[in-house]
Amino acid sequence: MSYELKSARYLAREVILQTVLPGDAAVDATMGNGHDTLMLCEAVGPAGRVYAFDVQAQAVAETAKRLAAQGVTDQARLIHAGHEHMAEYVKEPVRAVMFNLGWLPGGDHGVTTRWETTRQAVECALDLLAPMGVLVICAYPGHAEGEREERELTAFLSGLSNRQFNVLHQRFLNAGEGAPECFVIQKQN
Repeated sequence: MSYELKSARYLAREVILQTVLPGDAAVDATMGNGHDTLMLCEAVGPAGRVYAFDVQAQAVAETAKRLAAQGVTDQARLIHAGHEHMAEYVKEPVRAVMFNLGWLPGGDHGVTTRWETTRQAVECALDLLAPMGVLVICAYPGHAEGEREERELTAFLSGLSNRQFNVLHQRFLNAGEGAPECFVIQKQN
């Protein structure tokens, strides 16, 4: 079998699955329809904890149904609040934090993540990361706010100390305008 370069979401998932161990704590900063929350619950196992955030009640309800169907609700804490409130709910070091920016798939495209709150949440996530933990962000620059978030994230993450963090920015150069991009940040100490 040979390795295949795939999407930003694929890279995000691979990084998470290589990092998160049973018993860890993790955060899904944008729960959406619950796919990432479910993956994190499976990765941390029954002894772990997943904190998942979303501002939309529809996202919380869909995620709750998805987790219940897979029998992993015990390790998840679904929080109907913006990810900028992460520090109010998460009081322990985490192995991984995931962001999937943009809008809720199948939801109102007028409701999107915004740089101001995303920045607050990213700063909090960096503080919460355990040593060798990862922060993974999928950005979608195919709409105005997504383009702004990608641009601001690039500038913000470029300024992080290379003694504290390793920062990777993955994008497919030939995928066309607005293709999803992935940022991976690993805390060194």
